[in-house]
Amino acid sequence: MLRTVTVGLDGSRESRAAVEWAAREAKLRGLPLKIVHVWQPVPEPMAQAPLLGGGTRAHWTERIPREAAAGVRLRHPGVEVIGEQLSGQAGDVLAEAARSAELLVLGSRGLTGIGGFMIGSVGLSVLAHADRPVVLVRALEAAADEHEPDPAGIPSAATPFRPVVLGLDVDHPDETLIEFAFDAARLRGTSLRVVHGWNPPPYHAYAMPANPARHEALALSAAGALSEALRPWLQKFPDVVVVEMSRHGSAAVHLVDAAREASLVVVGRRIRRSPFGAHIGHTTHAVLHHSAGPVAVVAHA
Repeated sequence: MLRTVTVGLDGSRESRAAVEWAAREAKLRGLPLKIVHVWQPVPEPMAQAPLLGGGTRAHWTERIPREAAAGVRLRHPGVEVIGEQLSGQAGDVLAEAARSAELLVLGSRGLTGIGGFMIGSVGLSVLAHADRPVVLVRALEAAADEHEPDPAGIPSAATPFRPVVLGLDVDHPDETLIEFAFDAARLRGTSLRVVHGWNPPPYHAYAMPANPARHEALALSAAGALSEALRPWLQKFPDVVVVEMSRHGSAAVHLVDAAREASLVVVGRRIRRSPFGAHIGHTTHAVLHHSAGPVAVVAHA
């Protein structure tokens, strides 16, 4: 089955920004774009209310996705656009739609005053349950934001892409996550910055005086582990320039800092089958809330 770049549309400003990002990504990957609109049924008494009558439902279920698809075809010639209308709980429906997608794209409101995301319950549910990569896009995201400024310092979508940033845990370097990031950099013709945050083992933090030599040894060990994890991927993607960033301290802090100059940030989510629900992890959660640009969350074993 031919995979698609699938995007959820609810008519909001953030979902429209997600549609534009998804269209650009579909063009990069040479894949069709599928625009999915989910109609969440309401109780029958509410459905009969004047504000939720047949005309309103027709507007949301037919006109908005139809007009969005028509607009994408005009703005992104050459991209095959598919519209799909589904019914049910949005989180469940979109997570299921992701199964047949190369990746799923969702919009997320930007936080007032600073760059970053405000993730609603639907977005969190999809992130926690989708087995395919999910990309969160800010409401105000524009194509020029992902590119370097032109020589005059003016934002432009005609200049080279900014780097792709990957957050990597060298203790569990998952192949799915690493390959997604390398491929994203290759598609964009840009470099890949791999960020690894490390801290001394717990026993180094208690009852031991500061020791610069020990700190330097730990730093070299962490940097060596990062290089070793990336070695086979440098051979597989020889055209991708890789910058290794092994930093002492919080991985989330270093990733958010690197995200300021990134076209895309890639982080992982370990798939956990737990009766107490799914989790997206502390670092991924922090990056999602504070990254200034699009974030791809890649589920892995």
